[in-house]
This record gives sequence, C-alpha cells and structure tokens, in this order.
Amino acid sequence: MAARDNRLHFEVDSDNLGGMGHMPAIETSGLIKRFGDNTAVDGIDLSVPSGGVYGVLGPNGAGKTTTIRMLATLLPIDGGSARVLGHDVASEADAIRGKVSLTGQFASLDEDLTGTENLILLARLYGYSRPAARSRADELLTAFGIADAGSRQVKTYSGGMRRRIDIAASIIVTPELIFLDEPTTGLDPRSRNQVWDIVRALVGGGTTVLLTTQYLDEADQLAGRIAVIDRGKVIAEGTTGELKASVGAGSLHVRVLDPARRSEAAAILRTILSESVTEEADPVALSARLDRTSSVAAALPAFEDAGIAVASFAIGQPSLDEVFLALTGHPADDESARTNATERTETSS
Repeated sequence: MAARDNRLHFEVDSDNLGGMGHMPAIETSGLIKRFGDNTAVDGIDLSVPSGGVYGVLGPNGAGKTTTIRMLATLLPIDGGSARVLGHDVASEADAIRGKVSLTGQFASLDEDLTGTENLILLARLYGYSRPAARSRADELLTAFGIADAGSRQVKTYSGGMRRRIDIAASIIVTPELIFLDEPTTGLDPRSRNQVWDIVRALVGGGTTVLLTTQYLDEADQLAGRIAVIDRGKVIAEGTTGELKASVGAGSLHVRVLDPARRSEAAAILRTILSESVTEEADPVALSARLDRTSSVAAALPAFEDAGIAVASFAIGQPSLDEVFLALTGHPADDESARTNATERTETSS
C-alpha cells in the first residue's frame, strides 16, 4: 500500500486470488436463518460479482446483519446454501475466514488501548514480527489520516475516527472480500465521505466489498448493484438507476404564494400529470409522485395562464421511504416495532 495523490491505495495479493476469474464472490440460494419463532432471513438469493461494491439496502431489522454474519461464517445457516470466494460456508468455514474481513456497526477494538497498540496487537496475531507490526500500524494510521491520534486511547476518538480505525484493523492483511455492515451509521457528512474514500480505495486495490446500508444515497455513491431486503427477503435487485425507476422519476414539490389558490393549483397538476396530488399540512404546499418528468414542464405555463403565482417548483429524487413504499406497500419506518425485537434477538445470538 502506498499513498499517492492524497488518495488511499490498497492491493490484494494476486497470488491469493485462487483463480477466481469471473466466479461470483458470493452466491446464495434460498438462504434461511431463524431465531426461535422469528425467521430473520427468509430464502435470500444473491449473486455478488468479484470486484466492486455490492450494496445490501434495507431498514433496521430487515435481515442485513444476519445475512452478513452467516456469509462470514459467524452464524450457522438453517436452510439453503451459500458459497463465498468459491467455498461452502457450512463445510469450508476456515478457508473463508482466511480470505475475508468483517467490520460491524460497532467498533470491536480495545478502547483502553491506543490506536497504535490495537493495530500492533492485531498484526502480531496475524504473524507479523514486532518491527513489522509497528511499521504496518504506522502505515495504516497515516493512510487513514489518524496518525496524530495513534498514541491516544481509542475511547477518546470521535465517531468518524473510530470507524476509520475499525476498518484499518480489518485490513491489517488486505482481504479478498470485506463485509462492511452499515459503516457510516451515526457519522457526520465529512466522516461519511472519508469512509466512502476508504471503500473506493479498497475496491481500487482489488478487494470486493459487500456493503450494508440504510441510506439510498450511500448505495448510489458506492454500489454497482444493490439488493433491497425487507423482512428477510430480497424484494428488488439492480442498479440504483433501476431501483429509482421502480418508483418513477421522483416527486414534484410546489409552493404557491396564495394559499387560497392552492386547490386550483392542485387541480391543474392532476390534469397535467394524471397523478394524485397531495395537499400538504403547509397551506401553500403541494406534492405529487412522478412516473415521468416529461409532462412536468407544462405545469408552469398552466399556472401562469391561470394567474397562480408560484414560490417554488422542484423535482426531487426518490427517497428510501418512496422506494420501500413502491416495492412493499409500506414505508420503511413501519418496521420500527419489528426492528427492536429483531435487534435484541440478533444481539443475544
């Protein structure tokens, strides 16, 4: 690994790729996991190509973390089959563990040790000599932009710094495949962008990344393809463009100047768009889902002809809630009650 042009670079040892060629990095068929009476993963089929980022998108409690833990051989499967880097998860767990890394939602380092001490400890466990372990720790701290904090206890780190050192710990030996389970949850925008840069650098070095996330924009930024999971099932799979197309071109948001003219403006939009138009709680606001944007251009001249003054007129991209509403018939936040129960079950398992 070397730093060039202020970007991170990581390289997988090509001698360890084992002739993967075009073989999928991950293949699952009918994957099932149960916790008592709760089926957390209910027949998931995936085919994750080698190289690049594959996103798994869904709300809390959808089954994303449970799926990753099975693929990383941390949980036994209860049904179906899965192969990771050509190895069966049920019978070849040791071979898989030697080729993959997992970074969970919460840092797994010793918070009472310094950043440097944590990385040295892990490097020694991987078989590095003491000088080589120190060199690798310094190299990673520098590459991740936290060298100045290497002598501080991890418990003093900010959220963004903790995520970076947790990922650094996962790539003491650069893996062929890394599972990143919601790596940016709770981070500020700057820290999220830093983690995104790390992910891109890993892919640039030949590592395949399976990324779980709740954020459509994160999947849009990073993933070539995305599987949408809801209640333990894959309900859609494709590129971000294909997923957005599943909920139409987006949504139209209009604010009129005179609240007394809002109903008239809504009627004009219904005629032009042939879509339902919602009169929002704000007395001057209207919104409508769009299947296409071509007819939207006719709305502004129609308002002008009717003498309706418009304060704002904007087309927005579909949100995660709109994707879920279109695909499942319920918004993502309908999962909240189930989320809490599932998270408690997964944590105790």
